Amino acid sequence: MPTNPLHFLDVPRRDPAKLQPEERLRHFKEIYGRYDAEEAKSQAQRCIDCGNPYCEWRCPVHHYIPKWLKLLEQGQLLAAAELCHQANALPEVCGRVCPQDRLCEGSCTLNDGFGAVTIGMLERHIIDEALRIGWRPDLSQVVPTPYQVAIVGAGPAGLACADQLARHGVRAVVFDRNPEIGGLLTFGIPPFKLDKQVILRRRQILEGMGIAFRLNTAIGRDLSFQALRNDYHAVFLGMGAYHALSAGLPREHLSGVMPALPYLVDNVYQVMGLHGAAAAPISVKGERVVVLGGGDTAMDCTRTALRQGASSVICAYRRDEANMPGSQREVRNAMDEGVRFLFNHQPVEFLGGERIEAVKFAHTELVAGEGKRLVPRVIPGSETVLPADRVILAFGFQPSPSAWFAEHAISLDAGKRVVVQQGRFPFETTCPGVFAGGDMVRGSDLVVTAIYEGREAARGILAFLGL
Repeated sequence: MPTNPLHFLDVPRRDPAKLQPEERLRHFKEIYGRYDAEEAKSQAQRCIDCGNPYCEWRCPVHHYIPKWLKLLEQGQLLAAAELCHQANALPEVCGRVCPQDRLCEGSCTLNDGFGAVTIGMLERHIIDEALRIGWRPDLSQVVPTPYQVAIVGAGPAGLACADQLARHGVRAVVFDRNPEIGGLLTFGIPPFKLDKQVILRRRQILEGMGIAFRLNTAIGRDLSFQALRNDYHAVFLGMGAYHALSAGLPREHLSGVMPALPYLVDNVYQVMGLHGAAAAPISVKGERVVVLGGGDTAMDCTRTALRQGASSVICAYRRDEANMPGSQREVRNAMDEGVRFLFNHQPVEFLGGERIEAVKFAHTELVAGEGKRLVPRVIPGSETVLPADRVILAFGFQPSPSAWFAEHAISLDAGKRVVVQQGRFPFETTCPGVFAGGDMVRGSDLVVTAIYEGREAARGILAFLGL
């Protein structure tokens, strides 16, 4: 039966049901439900296959979105899963954590009044269901090569690189200092956004593709980088960006003022019950928590604090809501769960003796700057003081280069990002045969951009190996 091209008029956008806020705050489980097969098919049928797929172009990995939506609509679930994996090594992750409202769904033709196609939730549905019924990548036609590549970092860039190499017959060995794969996917993103079983399942899939993992292994401490260069035909660096940006404010050293990442990592260790979790976990139970920042990391901190039992959680951001860099969906979820937002509030000073007692803010107004984005300007005489027992800084991250970079002539730019080439061997560093991608190259960015760079770096490595 032919597809009804006006299906989107008859069937509105519908996301899977969410747990009610009061239920969400009792645990760290994912908050979104699932489509059944007929709901997924009906939502996929809303795609009008507009001819110039803005959704596909806006996606950093340039997913074949209309094509796998059509396969899902036709009941070809396994073919849709196969197509998803052609562009993205971790589609079930992106379906959960990508800010689709700023990327594919934000560019959907139907987003102008009709409600964008639920691309993210359908991507998640395709992969979860395909894996549940036994789909696995088919590498039966892959011809093994004599080459092996070392990958430093088991985050999204490293995993995407390993996936592509395995699909071309190159043995990938992934080293990581953590006890599990995933990098910030596992240790930074809270379980209510990304269930950790999703990453554990992906590890099994990657190992089934022939990829080996050497965990609890820090390069430069447990194994020298020179050993990797000696034993492997090429090396990929995907070590992320973990150095928190400072507020640069008076009394930032006060007890109770802390960066976002240690807080989020500690919470994941506790929730997962991993060996090495702190004997005295970081808890904000009963505390007045103030989170500074407006991105997805800030939302992760606010929502984690609520689940830990904070007495109140406030997110203060120096711009207005319309100019927040994070996902609108995550902001709404935080609001629903009880986070109070203070927009146009710029911190100017931390107050207290040995421990934080309050934060002084100045109100701001947005004015035109040198770039496209409006910049906040402090309004004189607008200072206010907000009591706080805990302040969490979520201003972003920058790479923290290892000491051995200089020894191996791996060049950095002024922002401590690894310099890569885009010529004959894309993503090769200034050290021949050593490639890099993800946050340590572009700075703190999205999961999907790290996946893209890992994929493209693998193509550079294949060209370097003559494959």
